Amino acid sequence: METGQGNEVGSGSGSKARFRSICVFCGSRSGNRPSFSEAALDLGKQLVERNINLVYGGGSVGLMGLISKTVYDGGCHVLGIIPTDLLPNEISGETIGDVIKVADMHDRKSEMAKHADAFIALPGGYGTMEELLEMIAYSQLGIHHKPVGLLNVDGYYDSLLHLFDTGVHQGFIEDSARHIVVSAETAAELLRKMEVR
Repeated sequence: METGQGNEVGSGSGSKARFRSICVFCGSRSGNRPSFSEAALDLGKQLVERNINLVYGGGSVGLMGLISKTVYDGGCHVLGIIPTDLLPNEISGETIGDVIKVADMHDRKSEMAKHADAFIALPGGYGTMEELLEMIAYSQLGIHHKPVGLLNVDGYYDSLLHLFDTGVHQGFIEDSARHIVVSAETAAELLRKMEVR
């Protein structure tokens, strides 16, 4: 897929959207609370309403499967990027949208970043958190200047946000770098905050 393919930028209201595509980091599991799945579905619907394409980890299970199917069924482009070693674990049945197979996790993150205008993390495990933290660190280092959002469903990321605050108070994170991460409890609120960053 060439960069720039996909939907025309804009929302149903005819206004220009800031983002053409957003990379969403999320779990290949659904978690124990229905609210996590509901948040993935809602974020997918919000992306469709804004005519924003999805870049994601390529899986068809868990939260990855829910958001990718929602965005794809809504008529927006979906690009999954998956390491070949994870194919048996993260794809169940048919793939959703276009899929790029890469050698490893490093290549996955590099490709995801190349195709996205912003990043959002839904609840997830170590992989989700590692992807999120790398994009935060890259922003701090000036490697990219793209918004990074955290969808803090039911306070899932409260402890992580507190850890960031502790890093500031203890002198390891600059106050300006603490503001790299935009967080909200709902998809609509998060996208609104990210659009004005």
